[in-house]
Amino acid sequence: MHNYKNLRIWSEAMDVATDVYKISREFPKEEIYGLTSQVCRAAVSVPSNIAEGSGRTTDKDFKNFLSFSLGSAFEITTQLELACRLKYCERKQINELLLKTESLQKQITAFRNKLK
Repeated sequence: MHNYKNLRIWSEAMDVATDVYKISREFPKEEIYGLTSQVCRAAVSVPSNIAEGSGRTTDKDFKNFLSFSLGSAFEITTQLELACRLKYCERKQINELLLKTESLQKQITAFRNKLK
């Protein structure tokens, strides 16, 4: 069992989630139940799955939750790219967040690969 609060990937996932919420506030109001909701749910899912998986009794179970977390991180990058194409945000506004999210994806993958 791991203490998720001590995991760098959890802390960075919380930062990404916070940034996603801040950026998505600028999306059009008609997207509140669409893309805004979807990207926010994906952002919350990343640290949530890390936390839930850390409480599992086996590394195999934890790896599964890290896989869910990784999938949600890929959803975030896709949804932010779509938001940019739809002109809901400026490219330069999301570039740093995309880099942070891609770095997080790599870190989750590396951590997952280290577990037995």
